[in-house]
Amino acid sequence: MASKADFHTHSTASDGRYAPAEVVHLASRMGVIYHALTDHDSTEGIAEARGAAAEHSGYHLIPGVEFGTDIEGAEVHMLGLFLHPDDPQLQEKLQSLRLGRLGRGEGIVEKLRAMGMMIEWERVRQIAGDAAVGRPHIAQALLEKGYVKSLPEAFDRFIGHNGPAYVGREKMTPEDAVRFIRERGGLACLAHPIEVGDYTPLLPKLAAAGMAAMEVYYKDYLPESVTTLRRQADEHGLLALGGSDYHGIFGPDEPLPGQMRVPLPEESIERLLELARKLPNAELAG
Repeated sequence: MASKADFHTHSTASDGRYAPAEVVHLASRMGVIYHALTDHDSTEGIAEARGAAAEHSGYHLIPGVEFGTDIEGAEVHMLGLFLHPDDPQLQEKLQSLRLGRLGRGEGIVEKLRAMGMMIEWERVRQIAGDAAVGRPHIAQALLEKGYVKSLPEAFDRFIGHNGPAYVGREKMTPEDAVRFIRERGGLACLAHPIEVGDYTPLLPKLAAAGMAAMEVYYKDYLPESVTTLRRQADEHGLLALGGSDYHGIFGPDEPLPGQMRVPLPEESIERLLELARKLPNAELAG
């Protein structure tokens, strides 16, 4: 049974497989009522998603973004929920981050070619289409050429943070992202904390910067991990949220929208809606 909410999904506006409208339709079919589209460094899919949201009675779309930030030795992803796509300052920041992704992508491809994996930058751009180029697009190019057998293998062996072809990008700290999201009238949520590594020192700093939530009920987190994360969220006064991080590119076992191993409790959804009512001009399209 799917959760009634999913606060972390992707579309072709970044590195997802399906168009924003298709993601909305899928989420609604799965029983998701409150759904955030959170493409990487982009709100380009929100307009299309809004149109699709209007076709589903009782469904509510939350405009969002997933920001990539850096700390020493790791990446930290921050979800910005209830952001406004027509905000010029938001779009200026996102444009800058997307340009950084282009340079980073070219650098990764150059490193891979130097290692003998002859993928083409033009092919990576074709895979990305109109979306901001991301590492999953490079992973797909590696898969096409037969250099890896799966997208996770591409990250594990070559393009993950500690991989030989990894290239950094424009630096933005997690605290910077939290403050920016808050300044733009949104709600900041730490994404998939376990993937950060030693995330616990970050929590008090991010809470002090104004972060409101962290992902606890993430797609494949085991019950014991969820219990630990929930306790840590409570200790720091953070709302325990969650999402599928749906991309549609990781094969038949990838969780669909709303399908977290441990379902998001309705209490978390209600608390988020309470916080949203206090935000300036928070939008729930649908």
